[in-house]
Amino acid sequence: MTLTIYIPRDAAALSLGAEKVTQAVTQEIAKRGLDARIVRNGSRGMFWLEPLVEVEIDGRRIGYGPVKAKDVSALFDAGLAEGGEHPLCLGEVENLPFLKEQTRLTFARCGITDPLSLQDYEAYGGLKGLRRAIDMAAGDIVKDVTDSGLRGRGGAGFPTGIKWKTVLDAPGDRKYIVCNADEGDSGTFADRMIMEGDPFVLIEGMAIAGLATGATKGFVYTRSEYPHAIAAMTEAVEIARKAGILGASVLGSGKAFDMEIRTGAGAYVCGEETALLNSLEGKRGIVRAKPPLPAHKGLFNCPTVINNVISLASVPVILDKGAAFYRDFGMGRSRGTIPLQIAGNVKHGGLYETAFGLSLGDIVDRIGGGTATGRPVKAVQVGGPLGAYFPRALFDTPFDYEAFAAKDGLIGHAGIVVFDDTADMLKQARFAMEFCAVESCGKCTPCRIGSTRGVETADKIAQGIEPEKNRVLLADLCNTMKFGSLCALGGFTPYPVMSAMTHFPEDFSPAPLIEAAE
Repeated sequence: MTLTIYIPRDAAALSLGAEKVTQAVTQEIAKRGLDARIVRNGSRGMFWLEPLVEVEIDGRRIGYGPVKAKDVSALFDAGLAEGGEHPLCLGEVENLPFLKEQTRLTFARCGITDPLSLQDYEAYGGLKGLRRAIDMAAGDIVKDVTDSGLRGRGGAGFPTGIKWKTVLDAPGDRKYIVCNADEGDSGTFADRMIMEGDPFVLIEGMAIAGLATGATKGFVYTRSEYPHAIAAMTEAVEIARKAGILGASVLGSGKAFDMEIRTGAGAYVCGEETALLNSLEGKRGIVRAKPPLPAHKGLFNCPTVINNVISLASVPVILDKGAAFYRDFGMGRSRGTIPLQIAGNVKHGGLYETAFGLSLGDIVDRIGGGTATGRPVKAVQVGGPLGAYFPRALFDTPFDYEAFAAKDGLIGHAGIVVFDDTADMLKQARFAMEFCAVESCGKCTPCRIGSTRGVETADKIAQGIEPEKNRVLLADLCNTMKFGSLCALGGFTPYPVMSAMTHFPEDFSPAPLIEAAE
């Protein structure tokens, strides 16, 4: 029987040497004359174990990691082909606590299948949702998505079904589905993992969205910094088109839907939906005033659904298992699962898909394992560079849109970045303002000018120049940006700044300047 060895080609694994490991494994197979094949899968999301090499033995996957090229010969000597013991042996991968305790719905196949094998995709439940959708009326598909409680996973948390219903009801001969894959938040990688590790699920989700709204064309807009995701998605679209999943007659239904991949230059503001549309049209990526909403007049002035990768990739399981199945996970108005992306100064960084409701402390301390340095956790930023900093006093906050909003925070794209007690929160507040100043499209004054003045004011506080007066000024700038900015870039920048000032006031009280003696 042919031995199957899995080695990820996920960008995270590649950055840690997966390509060299693959070359070493290939050489050992040839040298030992083994009947074996290598499958380049996606990552399981346990980045501290990457590159994770898995061997399939009697239907079980035995893992070894983190593996370096120099370890490979010794692994084969220890009986890797039979799942032999070795210091890097992790046992059955599915039984590792980090994986075993997850609820993987959207990421059910990620790290398990060959990402570009349509046969693998179908063997693990793929296309069931699309086949069911083909036999449904458009309004019934929209109702299923609405009833599931799915909300936008890109950050805003807007109900997906309502957005789809608006586009379905909007008049127009031409409608579009646009996937926002411009993942630019620090500490986030879920979109990339799906595109690299299970691209067909995104294609299936977009096709279902097309059937639901009457859209016949879709675009995935991603960033140039994601070359592996772009390559995987481009190849997957070609495979899907040849298989009749995309094209003039989706799975022989007579209903048309096709799509293509577009690459942006990596401007953070193009993650905002209207700036993204401008970029997609070949224009400068600046924010549009709303109304009109993209659902009424979006891409090329046509009704357009704009959803995040994870939102669209969650749709196939909803259509396959039913709205009630998906809605049963979660809490309050936050239904289903959320892929937590744990990063920063943390022992066990990676992707953890679970139902909404875990406390922030549980995520950081139990799942993340605390800081990598072993020092106390000082702050956790949730929601990317525009997310609030939460101190340990707020670690009882459940991971839920409304619960975070009640504490002046936001979930965003569910990126969780951990900081230990050496972090200077005044510097972090300054970074938020500087980030906004650099990434602002410049269209509105509160964002363009407010962020620049914010950097200057933070510098004055750090230098001990009238700190009390400048703290008041910084808070006033935040208030102006929050309520006066045209989009979320300027509107959300105050979250990290104000939370840092509120929860870590000691970092905003440097020693005053001492005048030099005359």
